[in-house]
Amino acid sequence: MLPCGDRALLVEVADGAAVEALRSALERSPLPGQRELVPAARTVLVLLDRQPTDLDVGVLRRLPAGPAGDVPEGALVELPVLFDGPDLADVAALTGRDVTALVRDLSAVELTVAFGGFAPGFAYLTGLPADLHVPRRDTPRTRVPAGSVGLAGPYAGAYPRASPGGWQLVGRTDAVLFDVDRDPPALLVPGTRVRLREVG
Repeated sequence: MLPCGDRALLVEVADGAAVEALRSALERSPLPGQRELVPAARTVLVLLDRQPTDLDVGVLRRLPAGPAGDVPEGALVELPVLFDGPDLADVAALTGRDVTALVRDLSAVELTVAFGGFAPGFAYLTGLPADLHVPRRDTPRTRVPAGSVGLAGPYAGAYPRASPGGWQLVGRTDAVLFDVDRDPPALLVPGTRVRLREVG
């Protein structure tokens, strides 16, 4: 547990499952004055409207380290994906599948937004089976088009805008991933369930 400025605590945990357990617990039973939670790969930033106290630290230390059995499921977003990415055949080969089987398996899995980062609206999606984990590209691209859908290690994600990137690109979506006039601006927020729906 680390102080972060004068109105937040950064809680470090073991892994993504512990992040989700902590985020879920704090959404169900927020600290007094809790304003926002910012989950990451192994931390949760707890923003308050006041200075943190020793009591807050004590409460956070007593929260469950594992997922609660009665956590409600997040909303489901179906992301339309045209599977025509430049790395699609390479990813199929890396995972021991042909392209048709890869697309079928990516479309069948239910993913969950673990956390956001890298760019506004970029969501790190977890839930890929281990046999769909692929390494990042050896050489990142200097420009990945907006809407590109990619894989890297245990994560899937979609680029909300054009940017450099090293993920293996398997397709593209026309979904608006970030819109400042929407509430919330990001389409995919932590806890959201996501399916990649194949479109022609």
